[in-house]
Amino acid sequence: MPTLRELLSCFDVEEGLLLPDSWRQGRTAYGGIVSALGVAAAMQRHAGALPPLRSMQVTFIGPAAGLLRFMPTVLREGRSVVNVGVDVYADEDEALAARLSLVFGRARESAIAHDFGGELPARGPGAYRDLDMAAMPFAPAFTRNFQMRPAGGAMPVSGAEIPELLTWVRHRDATGVDPALALIAMGDAMPPAAFTGFTVAAPISSITWNAELLDPAPQGEWFLLRSFSQHAREGYSSQDMQVLDEQGRVVMRGRQSVAVFA
Repeated sequence: MPTLRELLSCFDVEEGLLLPDSWRQGRTAYGGIVSALGVAAAMQRHAGALPPLRSMQVTFIGPAAGLLRFMPTVLREGRSVVNVGVDVYADEDEALAARLSLVFGRARESAIAHDFGGELPARGPGAYRDLDMAAMPFAPAFTRNFQMRPAGGAMPVSGAEIPELLTWVRHRDATGVDPALALIAMGDAMPPAAFTGFTVAAPISSITWNAELLDPAPQGEWFLLRSFSQHAREGYSSQDMQVLDEQGRVVMRGRQSVAVFA
């Protein structure tokens, strides 16, 4: 089972990547790893170092299975901001599996600085026990790549009235991996928050994922993933997402649209 470090160490954007089963969720690749590889592809293909990643928009279009090919395109390169698009193709039928829109931005001097992240909504990761998510019958294969410690909220498939997930997560091995790539690969590791309202397991799938990196080089291993389904109706859920470090700083914010088949 290759770790994130091992996966990225052998990734060549020119050759693509046959993603191992241990990074899959059902018939498709885990969305977090597809997104992280898309960002890595943009970094590899660009002539010279890109500025820090500031935001990304990902649309999951079809199953990402078989040999994945990544096609980055610089859309515009200004003095501060570089916009890159990345299309991801699956080799089974050469269909478009995902499309990423990435914004890389250089730091600028600014008189405006504020942060209303609030307090850490849980104790540190040492206060909680590990949960073997992979042992649950509905858990996708990729969860084996993470250590998880629930820290509040509800559990998946618990019929919860308040659809919130709150879990400390870290990679099994992300040694030497770019912190932004590691964060993206982790940021979608929990099931959609609407899954807490299920009473029996049923399919659920991410449609889009929009994320902003507030800290382009987050430090630490453990991060608190928090997601809340704000609205669900007619087979779709809209959820808000946060990733916090151990000091309580929000290092990434996101929104996600989810298809619910229950």
